[in-house]
Amino acid sequence: MSRFSKLFLLVICLSLFCTVTAFDQSSLLRLKTTNQCPSCGLYGADLSGAKLSGAKLSHANLSHANLSGANLSGADLSGANVSGANLSGANLYAANLTGANLSGANLSGADLSHANLTGANLTDANLTGAILPGANLYAANLTGATWPNGCKCVDRKGSNCK
Repeated sequence: MSRFSKLFLLVICLSLFCTVTAFDQSSLLRLKTTNQCPSCGLYGADLSGAKLSGAKLSHANLSHANLSGANLSGADLSGANVSGANLSGANLYAANLTGANLSGANLSGADLSHANLTGANLTDANLTGAILPGANLYAANLTGATWPNGCKCVDRKGSNCK
């Protein structure tokens, strides 16, 4: 393979990687101006400390986003992909997370009191120090999740934690 071919292949690979991992700036602007962005692509966006109380983010892609310390109280994140996201210290009081994918998310110290997590995927999520009173975890997948007290769930329902 010639040097030019290798360089061309490298440029193509890098452009594909950047396309997949970058979030849509127009989606971020829409969220900041209207507090609504259902089905938006915000993969990897830095929303740390953002004031998103009551935001409409159903089915949005927030995978690997930084939402640490964000105020998402009363937000609609139903069906959203929040896998691998940092939600440490976030306020998710009474948020709708029905069917959301939170696998591998860092929810340490997050306030999830009265949040609806029905059918949510919390596989391998970190809930250390999270506030859960009144949270609805019906049919949520808790396999491998770490509870607020540091116990690790070994089954889907969270009934067997060690």
